[in-house]
Amino acid sequence: MWAALAGIASAAAGFAVAELVAAFVAPGSSPLFAAGAGVVDAVPAPLKDFAVETFGTADKAVLLGTMAVVLAAGAALAGWLELRRPPVGSLLLAVVGAVAAVVAVVRPGASVAWALPSLVGVGIAVVLLRASIGTLRPASTTSDGVVRATGPDRRRFLLVTGLTVAAGVVALATSRAVSAGNRVVTAARDALRLPAASVTAPAVPAGADLGVPGLAPYVTPNGDFYRIDTALRVPQVDPADWTLRISGRVDEPFELTFAELLDLPLVEHHLTLTCVSNGVGGDLVGNALWLGYPVRELLERAGVQDGADMVLSTSADGWTASTPLEVLQDADRECLLAVGMNGEPLPAEHGFPARLVVPGLYGYVSATKWVTELKVTTFADDVAYWSTRGWTERGPIKLASRIDTPRANAGVEGEVTVAGVAWAQHTGIDAVEVRVDDGPWQAATLADTVGPDTWRQWSYAWDSAGAGTGAHRLTVRATDADGEVQTSDVASPAPDGATGWHEVEVSVG
Repeated sequence: MWAALAGIASAAAGFAVAELVAAFVAPGSSPLFAAGAGVVDAVPAPLKDFAVETFGTADKAVLLGTMAVVLAAGAALAGWLELRRPPVGSLLLAVVGAVAAVVAVVRPGASVAWALPSLVGVGIAVVLLRASIGTLRPASTTSDGVVRATGPDRRRFLLVTGLTVAAGVVALATSRAVSAGNRVVTAARDALRLPAASVTAPAVPAGADLGVPGLAPYVTPNGDFYRIDTALRVPQVDPADWTLRISGRVDEPFELTFAELLDLPLVEHHLTLTCVSNGVGGDLVGNALWLGYPVRELLERAGVQDGADMVLSTSADGWTASTPLEVLQDADRECLLAVGMNGEPLPAEHGFPARLVVPGLYGYVSATKWVTELKVTTFADDVAYWSTRGWTERGPIKLASRIDTPRANAGVEGEVTVAGVAWAQHTGIDAVEVRVDDGPWQAATLADTVGPDTWRQWSYAWDSAGAGTGAHRLTVRATDADGEVQTSDVASPAPDGATGWHEVEVSVG
């Protein structure tokens, strides 16, 4: 037990020192986050899908928590081995540190210096482990010519371990202080004043938001907007250093600075984004007012060559998305290189300083955050991050609807307002219907909307007394502006989006 405790304390202190070194080298060089990013990239797609479907936006916290438990168990084993089979415990820590160093160095945008935090941290951990375990080994003393055996010096062990823990706390606190002092990106975002749009979005109609309790608001606040990406630590991109490169099959490749981007005539557009991992009735969808520059104008400036059919966008953390070229060049579709979200600069977790937003496509093929390059290419020549993991290449969003209120298993009585949202981005919603149990479909009332690129709220007044007491099932389906009725066929999110009708069961008292 004491040896296991020594292993955990020593490893924790080593990781804290590594975090401190990473604060000076680069945030992404942290061994925990670099290793976590490696795990995200390496695990099979079905496991990723399970994590998103099961844990939603908490998937990253679950991953980091699981890694911490595994590392603690490994550190405890290292302590036990160091006591029973020295120096096997030290070698185990050294191997973990070496692997973390390699993983950090091969991360996108990394340099050899990214190995330093892992190497320094594991070196400290080994020294502390050996010092702690040394106090637990039996010793001998000689007095008056008589050799006497002594047991472990637990007092000295507790002193050494206590100092180890204290050193780790100090190192971790210092790393946080250093990181706080270097938050250039946060300061730059706070100081940024976005220019006025040259083309403003239509005002949200008064009837777009029904104000029904429990119903998602028409415009999703930034703090409530879903976040799904592969970045365990939000990339911190200084707008002063940011550039966007337009490359590939173009006549005139060029780079655009953030200052140059802000000088362009920006446009506003309301757009609902949806994650392909969103299950039937899920909440990985949100609507916002975006400010940005049309991507088609950037492509026109570069001069797209014949034969290209895809744009591979790359994030600052190396993530990629493959967007059909015809969508980005569509004159009737506001595909934006966005800098603003709901009237303020993009939040860091949503792509600051710039990201892509594209109507009608799931985020995995379009919504690249912290975007740094647009490469005009072909689907035959390049593949994106998720395209190599079993998802389809083009990702058009599927017609969907959701019941927000009443919630599943809620108790209701009298007249009940059934309400929710429906979406068919870039096509628009034309009708929503609600059914009680297996009864006839009844038309719901549609709220107003800005346009076809956003979701629509809907409501239906249900007299629950007429249904009788007990459990009843409410079902919703939508029809888009092209007359397509939402399918009842049930399909999971992989490989191209979930389908099926959303149902909730309620109890009439």
